[in-house]
Amino acid sequence: MRGVELLAPAGDMDTLVAAERFGADAVYIGGPQMQLRAASVGFTIEGVARAAAHLHSRGKRLYVTVNAFADQREADAAGAYGRALLECGADAVIVSDLGVIARLRAEVPELEIHVSTQANCQNADAARVYAQMGCRRVVLGREMALEDIRQAHARLGEQIELEVFVHGAMCMAYSGRCMISASLTDRSANRGACAQSCRWRYHLMEEKRPGQFFPVEEDDRGMTILSSLDLNAMPFLDQVLESGVRSLKIEGRMKTPYYVATVVNAYRQRIDAILNGSDSPDLIRALQRELNAVSHRPYSSGFYFGQLRKHASDEGVYLQDCRFVGVVRQLQANGWILVELRNKFTVGDTLELVSPGTRGASFAVEALYDEDGGEIYEARVPQKLYALRCPYPVAPGDMLRMRIEK
Repeated sequence: MRGVELLAPAGDMDTLVAAERFGADAVYIGGPQMQLRAASVGFTIEGVARAAAHLHSRGKRLYVTVNAFADQREADAAGAYGRALLECGADAVIVSDLGVIARLRAEVPELEIHVSTQANCQNADAARVYAQMGCRRVVLGREMALEDIRQAHARLGEQIELEVFVHGAMCMAYSGRCMISASLTDRSANRGACAQSCRWRYHLMEEKRPGQFFPVEEDDRGMTILSSLDLNAMPFLDQVLESGVRSLKIEGRMKTPYYVATVVNAYRQRIDAILNGSDSPDLIRALQRELNAVSHRPYSSGFYFGQLRKHASDEGVYLQDCRFVGVVRQLQANGWILVELRNKFTVGDTLELVSPGTRGASFAVEALYDEDGGEIYEARVPQKLYALRCPYPVAPGDMLRMRIEK
């Protein structure tokens, strides 16, 4: 288990920096081509190079997703693209298309290939074929149970590394191969343009009552009947580690730096505790509280113990215990810090410090100043700098949050 990797997502450089700083061993991003997310979270070639340089300087690795289902034009260009990514410093590419894998192996043999979860690999025989093609790692299909993963590892041994998702959004489609968005909006999820149609609100209309719409299931915020649940493997992470996997992956290349930092920080602490023998029920409860601090759909254990909904809670559509307040940008004398604001707060509010290796230490805002040095009662303008005093050790890049009253 000591070689296990914590793999985090990033859609921009700020998120990549946060992921690395809060404990990720590697980060995966999208490049300018063939990545299964909106273009807004794709790095340029120059951006890939900057990302690789930043991670490598800190002993971390960079993976680039090349996991869209390729048309012939993209397959023809795969070798040149792979060569460009290698020259930028990418440590591996994550690929789903068999033709693209074959092209990359033939034209850029020194480039490490990881097989995407989009390839639906769910048995040792399929993984062995990918190993024979020269792939280093396979990201297993998300429908696999823990026992299936254990058996696959037992059969494969060291032939190929196994990677699994441990946290984040679950798609209602088979390993993410969804056609709803393409059918309703002409935006294909398999081409990186998902409109997230499964999260829309739907109503039922009876054939002989046109125009009369009935909620399929109703609560105060409506019901997204096709929207899946979020995976949370924190309670049984020790079992995942014991299954023989090499890499633990967090979903979310469209998530904010605050989300990624919080989730990575929690999983980093549990992994380290398991490996050094200090794991405990109290720690798991504390880290679950951290995971509840970010916006998420109701958590479940995914398919690790069987069917998805058997292990799910029936709560609201989106849940969040904390609101992101701001990022620490500068340190000043006597515990004073400059914070770049994201959401407003006032003198007298209780904030929590989000710092690598910690779990939300709280403190009261006793005084507040704007960037011109004027004393104020409320910080309210996003992106502006505000000065306040924090009683704990703090560093640039740390974050502040506030509990949401319920």
